[in-house]
Amino acid sequence: MALSTAEPYPARLEVDYPEQLDRVSTALRIFWAIPILIIAALISAVGSSTAATESGETATQAAGGIAGGLFLATVLMILFRQVYPRWWFNFALELERFNARVGAYLALLTDTYPSTTDEQAVHLEVDFPENVPQDLNRWLPLVKWFLAIPHYIVLFFLSIAAAVVIIIAWFAILFTGQYPRGMFDFVVGVGRWGLRVQAYAFLLVTDRYPPFSLQP
Repeated sequence: MALSTAEPYPARLEVDYPEQLDRVSTALRIFWAIPILIIAALISAVGSSTAATESGETATQAAGGIAGGLFLATVLMILFRQVYPRWWFNFALELERFNARVGAYLALLTDTYPSTTDEQAVHLEVDFPENVPQDLNRWLPLVKWFLAIPHYIVLFFLSIAAAVVIIIAWFAILFTGQYPRGMFDFVVGVGRWGLRVQAYAFLLVTDRYPPFSLQP
């Protein structure tokens, strides 16, 4: 029997399944998550600007934050110099890992409070493009966001489904102390799908089109 030789996608996400979850922590999760959500919001808000309108009112316009700035800078570097600075990649990777830990905590996948440095139960890996001229088409970064539109549509509905599943899982954890394994795998799968699209369309680390799959 021939074995599959398919290479793993350059962006991967796994979350350790918890055999038992704390019911009190789950019940109060939205309140206990407020401090770390403030930190995540502050990071996202970097790059916003304030301007006065013609009527004299003050308006705040977001400039995309750190992630948006890195995306635009990476597009230009790949397009004009065909290089991907390693330190930019390392920063973007750690930011993705932090956001993934926050997301897993909010989705009740773990009781461990999100760390800003430690991996914890959330394992997120993205491969660095070592040879940009060979591995990445210099023109694709201009259109990857557009090519990924089918994924945006699917992820929109998957995200709604995941939200419903998380609510059901919340009640299940309160009564049993356990996250139903099928629900857990589905929520992780949606996060995995989103990470692949992020790696392709915005982190720009690969030209491989993301698979339409929840599986690893």
